[in-house]
Amino acid sequence: MGKESACRDVKLLSVAPCGPEGAAHGCYLLELENPGLGPAVAGQFVMVRPERFGQNPVWPRPFSICRLTSATLTLFVQACGRGTDILCGLAAGDRVTVWGPLGQGFALAPQTPTVMLAGGVGIAPFVEYAATHPAPSNLSLVFGHRQPLSCYPFDALAEIVGRAEAFCEKSPEDLPAFIELLDKTVAAAAAGLILACGPRPFLLTVARLARKYSARAQVSLENRMACGVGGCLGCVEKNALGAYVQTCTEGPVFWVEELALAEDA
Repeated sequence: MGKESACRDVKLLSVAPCGPEGAAHGCYLLELENPGLGPAVAGQFVMVRPERFGQNPVWPRPFSICRLTSATLTLFVQACGRGTDILCGLAAGDRVTVWGPLGQGFALAPQTPTVMLAGGVGIAPFVEYAATHPAPSNLSLVFGHRQPLSCYPFDALAEIVGRAEAFCEKSPEDLPAFIELLDKTVAAAAAGLILACGPRPFLLTVARLARKYSARAQVSLENRMACGVGGCLGCVEKNALGAYVQTCTEGPVFWVEELALAEDA
């Protein structure tokens, strides 16, 4: 970790469902005390381990920085397993160990039209990106989701950026239409900057389209991380030369041309 990183036990200030349907779909916003994190680059992440983990789970969990102020750190968490279930079940006042900010964040080109492509919980880092962007009117967002839109911090983004569009994939039959939307979006934005975060199949599609249209694009990988600082080699990804790179230290944000990102990689 760099000199601006921190590792401290902090107090959880609040745990709140994201929107009126958030609890039913396991979507929560966790607000913690800022553990002394210096300025972060949107797309960087923190490792989180609450005291309540005890001996199980053993490993912490990585989360993109959703919002960072001098006083607070906000994370967007969707309960999808034992670790995230425990996190979303915490209460104000519980103690949590946090270290970060870690990794490489998204590129910033204030005067360049920038399109943010998000899938599901991949919307989280774009809240920080838009909130700290010098020219948010140059930003646009295309967001694919399956849970109700109110379960995500979409409105917080839509109020800031120049244009925001959401697409709800209710069934597999909706997938071709969403891919068509992504195709049109990447084709139209190829001369600008494209940033993407979401599940792996989503990122594979974005990478393929970026290559198709020779677009300047970055993707943020959601690989599993155990330590977050390069010690465990648990989050490796194959690069364009066939070698392996560590997502936690060399990513999680990469330029598309740096990675293999193929169906069989």
